[in-house]
Amino acid sequence: MTTAVRRVFEGAYVATVDTAGHEFDGGHVVVDGSRIVAVGAGPAPVWAVDGLAAPGAAFAPSVTTRIDARGHLLTPGLVNTHHHLYQWLTRGIAQDSILFDWLVALYPTWARIDEDLVEAGAAAAMAVLARSGCTTVADHHYVFPQGSGDILGGIVRSADTVGVRLHGTRGSMDLGRSQGGLPPDFAVETTAAALEASAAAVEKYHDPSADARVQIAIAPCSPFSVTADLLREAAILGRSLGVRLHTHGSETIEEDAFCHERFGKTPTQYLDDLGWLGDDVWMAHSVHLDEHAIARFGATGTGTAHCPSSNARLAAGIAPIPQLLAAGAPVGLGVDGSASNESGQLGTEIRQAVLMNRLRAGADGFSVRDGLRIATLGGARVLGRDADLGSIEVGKLADLALWRIDGVEFAGLADPVAALGLAAMPPLTALYVGGDPVVDEGSLTRADERTLAADAARASATLRARA
Repeated sequence: MTTAVRRVFEGAYVATVDTAGHEFDGGHVVVDGSRIVAVGAGPAPVWAVDGLAAPGAAFAPSVTTRIDARGHLLTPGLVNTHHHLYQWLTRGIAQDSILFDWLVALYPTWARIDEDLVEAGAAAAMAVLARSGCTTVADHHYVFPQGSGDILGGIVRSADTVGVRLHGTRGSMDLGRSQGGLPPDFAVETTAAALEASAAAVEKYHDPSADARVQIAIAPCSPFSVTADLLREAAILGRSLGVRLHTHGSETIEEDAFCHERFGKTPTQYLDDLGWLGDDVWMAHSVHLDEHAIARFGATGTGTAHCPSSNARLAAGIAPIPQLLAAGAPVGLGVDGSASNESGQLGTEIRQAVLMNRLRAGADGFSVRDGLRIATLGGARVLGRDADLGSIEVGKLADLALWRIDGVEFAGLADPVAALGLAAMPPLTALYVGGDPVVDEGSLTRADERTLAADAARASATLRARA
């Protein structure tokens, strides 16, 4: 028999992001161990502050900590549905390039990464994500140079160092330039090697449990860097192993033109024919979708990782997010690789998503709550974790972000949620993953930020020297 630490939050503006959209001004949230046991208006119930067992629970907590959350906004932890953590080491390069030119400029450098360099870059990137309210990180890694060690293992260790949940992927590229693809031949693998390594990564690192800290998906990179054989066989493999599938799709007009020229189809039609639409699949970007593609995403439950800052940085366009949501397709928020979004913060992407989508949908076409929802519950749905993550509800995991909104930047702000959706990103007072503090008073609790920064700077310089 075990007892749990209890944390009692009182006085915050609680945005639950549950299906009914409940919000409580001066509300409470009670956490026992890793799970939420009470949410509501006003002060916490007497049983919570007196250290008694929660209703229906067998045991009372051994320690109760009361947290005065007045002057704060309490939200679910943010969910990042698309990133390339290794790219923290190559920020600020090819600043004025579109995607294809940017990739060509960076492939030669990326082909010289190794396990140690990636671990250093990933730790710094996840530290920045955590300090911007992110509790779950989906990483798409697809560059595995020969002799580079266990790169995925380095990313897993980095997530543990910072304390966030990781949805890692074993990505791949097998369509080199000599075969008509975009990446240079030295940066790709064979189809067989990619499939074998993908299966091994799932066996080694994937945890299917409800409270998993690490899960793995299979993720061939994109239609212009992967053969049809790899896409088809990867989908079969992923489903046989019970893991999710991820790839880039419809990011740019150049990708659309590539698919029409090479396959006579749109990217969505091409991926659909290869088994790459379904409620176990999520695409990165989904910028250039026609009405047929949007309808197929909705009908099949195919998810999208919306990356507004990266799409703007690379001039890719504005994704039809309101239309995807109206069609019933899952949508989450993503930072994308830090080499195409040098900020690396997820909290700022909420505001960016609100502003970008209003350019397409009008001033009333995408609200601040729409932005918060795709950053939390929407992202959890995209990753298949919405039963346990993404909202503040009794029984769910206590992944929580506590934002300070009583500073001068927010004085007089009529709507606390607008602090995330329209104003400057609020300072993060605390971040909890499964009830464990990962950020406290704005600083990491499990790692020294100066050490992470020095390690990442050193790794970046080493990589530049190799290139």
